[in-house]
Amino acid sequence: MERVKMAEAESLETAAEHERILREIESTDTACIGPTLRSVYDGEEHGRFMEKLETRIRNHDREIEKMCNFHYQGFVDSITELLKVRGEAQKLKNQVTDTNRKLQHEGKELVIAMEELKQCRLQQRNISATVDKLMLCLPVLEMYSKLRDQMKTKRHYPALKTLEHLEHTYLPQVSHYRFCKVMVDNIPKLREEIKDVSMSDLKDFLESIRKHSDKIGETAMKQAQQQRNLDNIILQQPRIGSKRKSKKEAYTIFDTEIESTSPKSEQDSGILDVEDEEDDEEVPGAQDLVDFSPVYRCLHIYSVLGARETFENYYRKQRRKQARLVLQPPSNMHETLDGYRKYFNQIVGFFVVEDHILHTTQGLVNRAYIDELWEMALSKTVAALRTHSSYCSDPNLVLDLKNLIVLFADTLQVYGFPVNQLFDMLLEIRDQYSETLLKKWSGIFRNILDSDNYSPIPVTSEEMYKKVIGQFPFQDTELEKQPFPKKFPFSEFVPKVYNQIKEFIYACLKFSEDLHLSSTEVDDMIRKSTNLLLTRTLSNSLQNVIKRKNIGLTELVQIIINTTHLEKSCKYLEEFITNITNVLPETVHTTKLYGTTTFKDARHAAEEEIYTNLNQKIDQFLQLADYDWMTGDLGSKASDYLVDLIAFLRSTFAVFTHLPGKVAQTACMSACKHLATSLMQLLLEAEVRQLTLGALQQFNLDVRECEQFARSGPVPGFQEDTLQLAFIDLRQLLDLFIQWDWSTYLADYGQPTCKYLRVNPVTALTLLEKMKDTSRKNNMFAQFRKNERDKQKLIDTVAKQLRGLISSHHS
Repeated sequence: MERVKMAEAESLETAAEHERILREIESTDTACIGPTLRSVYDGEEHGRFMEKLETRIRNHDREIEKMCNFHYQGFVDSITELLKVRGEAQKLKNQVTDTNRKLQHEGKELVIAMEELKQCRLQQRNISATVDKLMLCLPVLEMYSKLRDQMKTKRHYPALKTLEHLEHTYLPQVSHYRFCKVMVDNIPKLREEIKDVSMSDLKDFLESIRKHSDKIGETAMKQAQQQRNLDNIILQQPRIGSKRKSKKEAYTIFDTEIESTSPKSEQDSGILDVEDEEDDEEVPGAQDLVDFSPVYRCLHIYSVLGARETFENYYRKQRRKQARLVLQPPSNMHETLDGYRKYFNQIVGFFVVEDHILHTTQGLVNRAYIDELWEMALSKTVAALRTHSSYCSDPNLVLDLKNLIVLFADTLQVYGFPVNQLFDMLLEIRDQYSETLLKKWSGIFRNILDSDNYSPIPVTSEEMYKKVIGQFPFQDTELEKQPFPKKFPFSEFVPKVYNQIKEFIYACLKFSEDLHLSSTEVDDMIRKSTNLLLTRTLSNSLQNVIKRKNIGLTELVQIIINTTHLEKSCKYLEEFITNITNVLPETVHTTKLYGTTTFKDARHAAEEEIYTNLNQKIDQFLQLADYDWMTGDLGSKASDYLVDLIAFLRSTFAVFTHLPGKVAQTACMSACKHLATSLMQLLLEAEVRQLTLGALQQFNLDVRECEQFARSGPVPGFQEDTLQLAFIDLRQLLDLFIQWDWSTYLADYGQPTCKYLRVNPVTALTLLEKMKDTSRKNNMFAQFRKNERDKQKLIDTVAKQLRGLISSHHS
C-alpha cells in the first residue's frame, strides 16, 4: 500500500511539474526556451510530458478555431465595404484628373497668346529703332558688308583695300556715333580676321590632306609595286635591240606577263588591292588627288601681312600633330593585313605630301624639318610594328606583313627617305616568323605522329612503290627485287615528316625574298631555322610520342626504325638547301644541320623506353608469383607465371628482328638482368622469413627455365654463355644450398678460382637464417634425434663462420 501511495504521490508531483513546464513554455520567449526543454529531457517522464503537450496543443487549436469562427463574418463585411470605398475613390481620382487636364489645356492657350503678344511688341520696337539707325549709317554698313563679302569669297587683297577705304573715308563722316568708334577700334581685329580667314583655308587644306593621305599613300605604293614588277620583268627578259620601250608599252608588258611568268600574283603576295586601270592611263600623283592652291595663297597672304614666320610655325606644328595621329596605330591592327596596309598608306601619304610641299614652296618646310619628322616616324613605326607583329600567330599573316613592309620601305626610299631601320626590323620579324612556323609545324608533326599506325608501309604495285620513293629518298636493292606485295621498313610518318621539313624550308625561303640579303645570309637563316625545327619542335614531338603511357613495344620498335631512316635522309636535306640557296656546304661558316643528333636522341629515348617497358612487363609477371616457401614437396616443373613470362619474352624479341643488333642485344641483356635481380630480391625479401629445401628446389626449377631461355639465343649476336651470366649469381647461390657444399665455399672463399665466387656471404647468411628458423620450427619435438641435432649444429656452425667472414671483410 505504501508503494502505491508513493507512486500516486510521484505521479501527482510529475503532473504538477509538467503543468508548470507547459505554462513556462507558453509564457517564455522562444530564445530562452532551451533550459525548459532540457529539464523535460533530463526527467524520466518524457512520454507522459509529450501526451500532456499534445493535449494542450489540441485545446489551443480548438480555442483558435472558435475565435476565427466568431470573427469571420465581421472580417467579410469589412472587406466588402473596403471594396466599395476603393471604387468611389477611383471615380474621384478620375474626376480630379479630368478637371486638371482641362484647366491645363485652357491655360496653355492663354499663356501662348500672351507670349506672342509680348514678342510682337518687342519686334515692333526693334524694327523701328533699327530702321532709323540704318538710314543714318547705311553707307558705312554697305561698305562693311562689301568687306565681308570679299572676305567670304576669299578675295583677300580687295578686302584689305576696302578696309583701308572704310577706315580713311567713310568712318570719319559718322564718327559722332558710338558704333563708329567701336568699328574704328575693330579695324585691327578685322585685319586679324582676314588673317584668320586665310588660316581657315590652311586648316581646310590640312583637313583635306589628312583625309586623302590614305589614298595618296595607296597610290604611291601602287606605283612602287608596278615599278618593282616591271624591273623584275625586264631582268627576266633578254633585251631586244637598244630601243627603250615607252611607258605604255612597259605597262602592257606588265599586264600580260604578270599572270604567266611572275612567281607570285598580287593576290598571293597580299601587297596592294587597288582598282584596275587602263593600260595607257597613268597612276595619279599627289598633286592630282589634293588641291595645293590654298596653302600657296595662305602663304602669300601671310607674307604680305608680315607674318610669314607665324604661318610657317603654325603649319609645321599642325603637321607634327597630324604625324603623331598618323603614327598612332589602331589597337586591332595586328588582326588583319588590311589594318597594316591602311597604317602604311597613311604614313606614305603624309610624307609624299610633305615631299611635294618641300619641292613646290620656298622655305615653308625644309630638309631638316622633313628629316626630323622622318626620324620620329621611323622610330614610332618600328616600335609599333615590333609590338603588333609580336601578336601575330599566323605565319601566313607574318609573311604578308613582311611583303607589305618591303613595299612600304621601297616606296619611301624612292622619295629619298632612309629605310635601313625597316630592313633591320624585318630581320627581327624573321625570328618571330620562324617561331610562328615552329608552332605551326609542331601541330603538323603532332597530327602526323598521332595519326600514324606505326607499321611498315605496304605496297602492292609499282606505281605505289614509286610514289613512296618519290616522297622519301630510300634505296634498297633487296627490297626492289622482292615481288609485290612488299613492305617498306618504315611507317607512313617517315615520308610525311621528311616532306614537311622541306615545306618548312620553302616557307623560310619565302621570307628571305626582297630583303636584299646575300645567298650566304639566306642559307644561314634557313639552316638555323631548320635546326630549331629539328632539335626543338620535331624532337619534342618525338619525345612526347615515346613517353606516352599507352605506347607499346611494337610502336617503339617502329619509331627506332623510322628515326634510323630519317637520320640517313639528313644528307638529302643538306643537298636540298644547297640547291635552293646555291651555297655549297664547304663554304666557310656554313651551319650544319643537326638532324642526325635529333634522330639519334629520339632513337636512344625509344630504346630506353623499350628497356623500361620490358622491365615493367617482367615486374607484372613477377607479381603473379605465388611460392609456398614452407612446402616440403619437390616440384617437377617450372612455375606457370615464369613459363608465361618466358613465352612473352620470346614473342617480344621475335619482333626485334628489324632493330639494330646492339639494341636488341641490349634489350635482351637488360631484361635478363632485371629478371635475375627481381628473382634474387624475391628470394631474399624480408617478408619471406622462413623457407624449406623443397621451396628452394622449386625456385631452382624456375631459374633453370630462365637459363634455358638464355641458352636458346632469343636474340642473335651473343657469344656462347654471355646471356647466361645474367643468372650466374642465382645459379651459384642455389647450387651452394641445394648441394650443401659449405666446406668448399668456406675453404675457397676469396680465391679467384672459387666455385662460388659470386655468392656474397651476407646473402648466404640471410638465406641460411631463413632455413635455420624453419629447421627449428619443424623439428621442435625431434630435436633429440641424432641426425637432426647434427644438422642443426652444422647450420649453426656455418652461420657462425659466415658471420666471421663478414666481420673480417668489413674490418
